[in-house]
Amino acid sequence: MTTVRYEQHDGVARITLSDPDRGNALSPPMVAQLAKAVRRARADDVHVVVLAGEGRAFSVGGDVQAFAGAEDTEQMVDDLAEALHRVVSDLHRMDAVVVSVVQGTAAGAGVPLAAAADLVLAAASARFTLAYTKIGFSPDGGSTLLTASLGLHRALRLALLNPVLTAEDLRVAGLVAEVHPDDELAAAVDDVVAGLRAGSREAQVAAKRLLRETATPGAEAALRRETLSIRARAAGPDGREGVAAFLAKRTPGFPSSER
Repeated sequence: MTTVRYEQHDGVARITLSDPDRGNALSPPMVAQLAKAVRRARADDVHVVVLAGEGRAFSVGGDVQAFAGAEDTEQMVDDLAEALHRVVSDLHRMDAVVVSVVQGTAAGAGVPLAAAADLVLAAASARFTLAYTKIGFSPDGGSTLLTASLGLHRALRLALLNPVLTAEDLRVAGLVAEVHPDDELAAAVDDVVAGLRAGSREAQVAAKRLLRETATPGAEAALRRETLSIRARAAGPDGREGVAAFLAKRTPGFPSSER
């Protein structure tokens, strides 16, 4: 089943998460296809990459149902996190300017995946929430790198209290570059892409490298720490209870909170 579409024309690659009935949940097959699409964009040497989600969500995050059904949850989460982190790293390091387009929901790993772009454009109706600790998991997908764009205490609030933030909230916080009415978002994306295509590619590549290397010099190590942490949380009592409660649509009773 194809869950990621890739289209390339005139120096612009459009990568679309395309499993709308499941909210573009980041399952192992989808992440594998996303990695392939990103590698293809690098091989095509495109100037701009547009990353978007089809349907009601950019992405609702990790595939919680798959976690529940795994024979070895720790190994599955480890493999999925490592694969997703390679995608995030490739987006950071590729020469193309990456533009993410968020409409509807970005939750869990969908938030740092959108934030892995160089520019984030969002519909006014878009909503963002990390939600990892709601199921007893620690953040992954590059969530810890949000401290560079949001600041430590904003990122801690996002990770610990799981607020649902609007696109405008995150524009004010500096993560979202532009917010547009839902019916004007597509045209706004086209305008941004056209502006980037008209600019000096060499200067844009240099700017991206300089700013990213200064803001997050330890990005690769941070992604590795996230993998080690989430796999341990997923296999632990709180993680198992969190997943079970999520699927049963009930409030979790975390064992660690009973001490």
